[in-house]
Amino acid sequence: MSTAIATTAGDLRRLAGRALRHEARTPDALMVNIALPVIIMLLFVYVFGGAITTGSSGLAYVDFVVPAVLLMAGGYGAALTAVSISREMTGGMIDRFRTLPISGWVVPAGFVVASVVRSVVATAIALAVAIALGFRPSASLAEGALVLALVFGYVLAVSAVAALWGLFVRSTQAAEAFSFMVIFFPYVSDGVVPAETMPGPLRGFAEHQPTTPIVEALRALLLDQPMGNAGWLSAIWLTAAVLISIPIAAVLFRRRTAR
Repeated sequence: MSTAIATTAGDLRRLAGRALRHEARTPDALMVNIALPVIIMLLFVYVFGGAITTGSSGLAYVDFVVPAVLLMAGGYGAALTAVSISREMTGGMIDRFRTLPISGWVVPAGFVVASVVRSVVATAIALAVAIALGFRPSASLAEGALVLALVFGYVLAVSAVAALWGLFVRSTQAAEAFSFMVIFFPYVSDGVVPAETMPGPLRGFAEHQPTTPIVEALRALLLDQPMGNAGWLSAIWLTAAVLISIPIAAVLFRRRTAR
């Protein structure tokens, strides 16, 4: 048993390393992954920030919007996992993997691990830019650890769903659509503008979609505010995404690579 676990862990490490090396050879994609959230943050803080109020929160706009931008930074990079997997499925590399004694779940999991590493780094860069713009987190050491865990969980969940999407669709063009969906959700949440300012049906969607409790939990941790039920709601959403997506992705991978 220990030998099998060590072999699987080694396969996962090698596949994740391969995915990261492939990303390093495409610096333009890395730059977009890092630059896009930073540009969005600059746009919101300096262009829209003076015209947007933060409702009952009473926060300065930079403090209000930064948690959402951090999720955009991590989520966009994680969503690109769908494109990477779709490209491998149509590019012939999977035919080589088929000849190797590799567990079905390890190949998509390798892309997920690489995505988590890349996206957490992009989120850290976005946070550094936010601090340069005037964002001043007041999280304690314990709260900082929870922030890291929450960002890690969000990136892991989005990467897992992206892996499933990349295996489900049949073209890289369709896979690219997932990144737009991930970027869209923080806009229609309590992240960019207060949900309380939205009209009825849209407000109902914003208050009950998965991104809102994650943004609220991240904001509460970073600014040392009451979290309410946002913490356990975030944990439920993120855990469900991972536990549902990874097994289905493994099944899809086996079916699509079976002769």
